[in-house]
Amino acid sequence: MIENWPVPTAAAAVVRSDGSLAGSYGPTGHRFPLASVTKPLAAYAVLVAVEEGAVELDEPAGPEGATVRHLLAHTSGLAFDEHRSMAEPGTRRLYSNAGFEVLGDHIAKATDIPFPEYLREAVLEPLGMAATDLPPATAGGTPGSPAKDGVSTVADLARFAAELQAPRLLSRATLDEATSVAFPGLTGVLPGYGHQRPNDWGLGFEIRDGKAPHWTGASSSPRTFGHFGQSGTFLWVDPEAAAACVALADRPFGPWAVEAWPPLTDAVLAELRG
Repeated sequence: MIENWPVPTAAAAVVRSDGSLAGSYGPTGHRFPLASVTKPLAAYAVLVAVEEGAVELDEPAGPEGATVRHLLAHTSGLAFDEHRSMAEPGTRRLYSNAGFEVLGDHIAKATDIPFPEYLREAVLEPLGMAATDLPPATAGGTPGSPAKDGVSTVADLARFAAELQAPRLLSRATLDEATSVAFPGLTGVLPGYGHQRPNDWGLGFEIRDGKAPHWTGASSSPRTFGHFGQSGTFLWVDPEAAAACVALADRPFGPWAVEAWPPLTDAVLAELRG
């Protein structure tokens, strides 16, 4: 199916809950821009910081009244790409790149470690994700955005997908909280798919629930969580299927992805179910 995608380069992998590879396609060592698939990696680093005691989920961060938890769950009220408030914290699900940039700054100040370095030390190195990077600050420049500037490979993200099913860097309780609905019932826009009622998210992970339309499959369980990126990338974990899928491509998200991704997911799930 991926062979017929209208993209120059694509790679994919399916990872079982025991960490084994169920199958792969394409150049799994090729580095792709992740776009917003960067966010789950950044969120995982934030959660490590929480477990290490560097920050707390409910400590103030971002706009007045907002917390680390609000920022992770896209409920801080910050605008999409601007550091300005659009709503009171906890009242709307406003998907925000700015919120994740505030998170990165917050962790850097709390730990005295630049966020790209903290991400590397907390998540990437322990998982052996040597080909994954969030560009650090250059002389006179700004660091890579924790919202969208990561670069990785399918092989590396398969390691992360295994971690998301059998956590070693976080407690199971923390991961379960991160992949359960935070601030239930809030409505909002899922980028590329329009207004969703409700627009459920966890802490850095989007949750499938009953959303329609959606980038996962019609047969994906409501517990499915993950993220997709505007660079033509996605990662989902379906606990009911005991598997995860990573797909990276080098064509920006658009109608091609809306048409191609759900059938692939449904085919993967059907194959897993035998």
